[in-house]
Amino acid sequence: MASSNPAFSQEIFKGYDQVYGVPRSTTMTVQGTVAKTFLLLAILSATALWAWNTTASGEFPMALLGISAIGGFIVAMITIFRPTAAPWTAPIYAALEGTFLGALSQLIEASLVFRRGEMFHGIAMQAVILTCGVLFFMLFVYQTGLIRVTEKLKAGIVMATGALCLFYLVTMLLSLFGVGMPLVFSSSPWGIGFSVLVVGLAAFNLLLDFDFIEQGAYYQAPKSMEWYGAFGLIVTLVWLYLEILRLLRKLADQR
Repeated sequence: MASSNPAFSQEIFKGYDQVYGVPRSTTMTVQGTVAKTFLLLAILSATALWAWNTTASGEFPMALLGISAIGGFIVAMITIFRPTAAPWTAPIYAALEGTFLGALSQLIEASLVFRRGEMFHGIAMQAVILTCGVLFFMLFVYQTGLIRVTEKLKAGIVMATGALCLFYLVTMLLSLFGVGMPLVFSSSPWGIGFSVLVVGLAAFNLLLDFDFIEQGAYYQAPKSMEWYGAFGLIVTLVWLYLEILRLLRKLADQR
């Protein structure tokens, strides 16, 4: 089982299929993972709301924006390389990402309102609603089998996501030398089309996340893996939200 989400590796359940018969209270379940996902979302939402309000009032320490972004990345890497730490690191990751997303969203919305007018109030909430909508739609698609998570589909999503990560890495390195990618990151039709493709790719990663969680329950992975499954799903949702917010900003600049 492969996943393009770095938190979800095909080797992580290796050997668990040999431990059937252990009590469900000590093994991973879909229900338990869902409960922990909602808990992480609650933590993320609380810190995001705090960051949103303090940024709007001018009380948010701007240094915390970079600290939360870098801190979230570091905690995510720790969790990926040490999944057993997820019960402790996943809530920290959610809190840091909430702080980052709340402040960043307020800055983007305030910038749009300042440049384009009051009609762009609420763009961040639109991104939240669309993210939730995509999540539930992809869950419906997965549960009904409208799109089956086959090995070919997994491989395609993995390769596409890997190519995107490589592209982002190259653009970051080129930006250090003053070389930009205006055709892709601008608000031109090409830039908007690129964002639509990335949003679609992030949405398809949710299918792999759902499949990973079901596989973990099937192989009776340790109970701590519920936190890890929830963490991986939050990673994808954060990415999806950021890409939707970027797309809405580009569309707003087109008006």
